[in-house]
Amino acid sequence: MENKNRITGEDLIKMGYTPAKWFKEALNFINENDLKGNELTTYLANFKFPKPIGLNINKVPFNINIRAENEIEEINVKNVTDTMVELMRTPTIVSGAIMPDACPTGPTGTIPVGGVAVANNAIHPGMHSADICCSVMLTDFGKVSPKDVLDIAQSITHFGPGGRSRDSQFRLPSDLLKEIEGNYFLNNQKCISVARSHLGTQGDGNHFLFVGTSKKTGNTMMVTHHGSRGFGANLYSKGMKVAERFRKELSPETLKQNAWIPYNTEEGQEYWKALQIIRKWTKKNHECLHNTTLEKLGVERKDRYWNEHNFVFKDGDLFYHAKGATPLDKKFMPDITGPRLIPLNMAEPVLIVEGETTSTNLGFAPHGAGRNMSRTQHRKSKLGTLEDIFTEETKNLDVRFYSNEIDITELPSAYKNAASVRRQMNDFNLGKVVDEVLPYGCIMAGNWKKNAPWKKKRK
Repeated sequence: MENKNRITGEDLIKMGYTPAKWFKEALNFINENDLKGNELTTYLANFKFPKPIGLNINKVPFNINIRAENEIEEINVKNVTDTMVELMRTPTIVSGAIMPDACPTGPTGTIPVGGVAVANNAIHPGMHSADICCSVMLTDFGKVSPKDVLDIAQSITHFGPGGRSRDSQFRLPSDLLKEIEGNYFLNNQKCISVARSHLGTQGDGNHFLFVGTSKKTGNTMMVTHHGSRGFGANLYSKGMKVAERFRKELSPETLKQNAWIPYNTEEGQEYWKALQIIRKWTKKNHECLHNTTLEKLGVERKDRYWNEHNFVFKDGDLFYHAKGATPLDKKFMPDITGPRLIPLNMAEPVLIVEGETTSTNLGFAPHGAGRNMSRTQHRKSKLGTLEDIFTEETKNLDVRFYSNEIDITELPSAYKNAASVRRQMNDFNLGKVVDEVLPYGCIMAGNWKKNAPWKKKRK
């Protein structure tokens, strides 16, 4: 006979509980054991979340390592500062910093590019964004012709959406695959599929393959810039969903983009492990391109180092979310083998830097030159044909677009003044330049949307 006094989900909601995954299991137990009165209250106490956490009332300070040098930059700095003020209201955040290349992205309260946010025992997926572990790697090729390196690298690399065809894929290492399969966030067919097909790919936007020569030694060096592609984007999507569940239960007032996963939960532990696996994959992604270029040229590398600039770094109970900020402090990089890399734009050197933590930089430096305006604004500001603009801005450089279509939003004028960024790096003690990779040329995705497959099909 059906129990007319069965407890339902609606009853739990009326008692003040937020709908959650535990409802089903709890209701089964309650009704099977006919819990009532004190027994019911005692049992449900196991699922009672603490009182919702409000936003920070007191202003959490953050360090401003940026100075406006013209009217456009004044607007940019104000927007960046305003979004950081709102970001600092997030309950988990204890400190932060902005770098000379900072620029806003998303609504107010979203961590800006060139921003660092330090959280106590919490990982914020929205603060590392979908391009997890966006990073740069340098290989020293010795006295090899820069043109030869660029030519060979062009025959190997892959830009644009999607991954490689089956006959051109790199092999995913078995030990890395085993780690992926052992992680709750990554062990699904979609993740594993893109981990295979996106290996050895660079994406689009500001990602590049740069070749130049060392100012110190004259050696030819190759630098690649890209992140974890679809593999990392899948983790980001799952992480944001889990963080949103916690946000609704723990801190409904927190902005959705700033939701967090508590580190001391099972989800937090697994997400941290997943981030480290993404890091390993991304490093391998760089290595595939560098090692294959070395092999085809028949030379051995003289040196190599790399660093991410879009990641979460852990130091004790603190989690440093760097959204476009280069780690200077060695404690953030367990596999450090050399200095760090800061690219500026295709016509400027890639800076090779070293540095320490100071009271204002939190152990970080800028990750590049940043932007003062959006891509759309930049397009509208340029007069003349694409070819004329391209020719003017890339004089004496061998600049190639993988899609064979010029993307003027990646030309030097789209970025902040490189001399200004370098000057502010010095003024704010954000790393010391120990060498420079002087530009020979580069490969970028280009405007791949112009001739995208779906447009060809429509025609």
